[in-house]
Amino acid sequence: MDPVVATLLVLGLAIVGFVSNRVPLPVVAVGVALALFFTGVLTLNQALAGFGDPTVVFIAALFVVSESLDASGVTVWAAQKVIGRAGTGRVALLVAISLLVAATTALITVNASVAALLPLVVVVAARARIPSSQLLIPLAFAAHAGSLLALTGTPVNIIVSEIAAENGGHAFGFFEFALAGLPLLLGTLVILLLFGRHLLPDRGGALMPTDLARHARMLRQQYSVSLDTGALLGPASGVTEVLVAPRSPLIGQRLCAGMSTPSGDLVVLAARRGDDLLKGQEFLVQAGDALLLQGSWDDLVRHTASPAVVAVDEPASLRRAVPLGHGAKRSIVVLVAMVVLLATGLVPPAVAALLAAGALIVTRTVSLTQAYHSISWTTVILIAGMIPLSTAFLQTGTSELVAGWLLSFVGAGSSTVALLALCVLTVVLGQLISNVATVLVVAPIAVSVAADLHLSVQPFMMALAVAGAASFLTPIATPANLMVMEPGGYRFGDYWKLGLPLALLYLVVAVLWVPVVWPFHP
Repeated sequence: MDPVVATLLVLGLAIVGFVSNRVPLPVVAVGVALALFFTGVLTLNQALAGFGDPTVVFIAALFVVSESLDASGVTVWAAQKVIGRAGTGRVALLVAISLLVAATTALITVNASVAALLPLVVVVAARARIPSSQLLIPLAFAAHAGSLLALTGTPVNIIVSEIAAENGGHAFGFFEFALAGLPLLLGTLVILLLFGRHLLPDRGGALMPTDLARHARMLRQQYSVSLDTGALLGPASGVTEVLVAPRSPLIGQRLCAGMSTPSGDLVVLAARRGDDLLKGQEFLVQAGDALLLQGSWDDLVRHTASPAVVAVDEPASLRRAVPLGHGAKRSIVVLVAMVVLLATGLVPPAVAALLAAGALIVTRTVSLTQAYHSISWTTVILIAGMIPLSTAFLQTGTSELVAGWLLSFVGAGSSTVALLALCVLTVVLGQLISNVATVLVVAPIAVSVAADLHLSVQPFMMALAVAGAASFLTPIATPANLMVMEPGGYRFGDYWKLGLPLALLYLVVAVLWVPVVWPFHP
């Protein structure tokens, strides 16, 4: 089979696989790499080269850094400080939430920042008596703008930076993306403030995350304990409500409030049996008894994972809601050190991220198990599997062929029209498949267009990063969009109403502003 035909056929099947949602994304991505090998387009080493690509390693290590900031309560602390000062007014809250999630995203990616801030925003919306639907789509959309403030904002930034450096341009600086990201963030804020109230529904979500103060107050009332919130749920230790499971080894043992559990690691603060509070008396444990256990967070997580008890609220989740918990200072120091290395270019990005992840594990800020679980393997495998498709586009001349078709359609005289066509293609595909996969497909074509027109590759790569972030029209466009759907009570058609003006803004910035900052003719 002709290599160009094979490459286009693999691309077509990949898009069908992505859009169908019937095949897991990692399976589609690995299938792409294998198909390129079996059709003879790439050698085995080329087909599997994505799994050893520095970009993939960099992104995987960033997930570990994000986990440290989230698990240690740094993100929650920052959110409480910023949102706490904003009060309960809709406009002030919207501005505070947008700026906070944008700044957070610049360092720990879109999905991580939205996941970390979503519970707090739902709680704040309830306290301010604002429908959560008025704040959660803005949370996700402002995160997309924040992804263009720094190199670490999204895997797409890292990809376009590497492609630019490999094709006659230069790698973008750590904060260079902000030259496009700041106008986008400002424009996003204006659109959210002017049209958000009218274009977003007034609905409550289906989920109500844990409010630490409310949770502590409820435990004090139900179990008649006098400890304040800080003592019940603090940075080093906390409490967890558990139910004694059937056939638990605890059944038949004698306990009373103030005693240690048989392991000696936890203390029974109080107990309930049905509606009765078992206080000040020794009792024989029965199946279904509710125990309020106190101890270090590590001990609570370990012991509540056993089949002997069923945790009412997972201690790991409660721990994340505690501001500045265990390892917070170390997380901040490591983050700052990584940003300095990335901003100064003293070491390659992958090395900087690996040093940061390694430091977090060695200092026990993040456990090895946490590190493994924190990595989004779907994202890692997706990028690793799609990188060979970009290689195939360049190596077989497919990108030059498609670029020729594009230029014959739009005309070879206008660099702006060619850039607009590429960005529109990126925005449309980005609503249906991952923006990472989209950029990996379109980038080789953009490189060929730039070469054919004898233009700098820099504006094309930056414009793709901007257009790739414009995933606003559907909830399935990005995990962040999908993440806010249930808590905000959204429907599929709620996204495009506010997303359409934002997508147009991104196209304007990509096509008209980007070439001003990164000229076609440097």
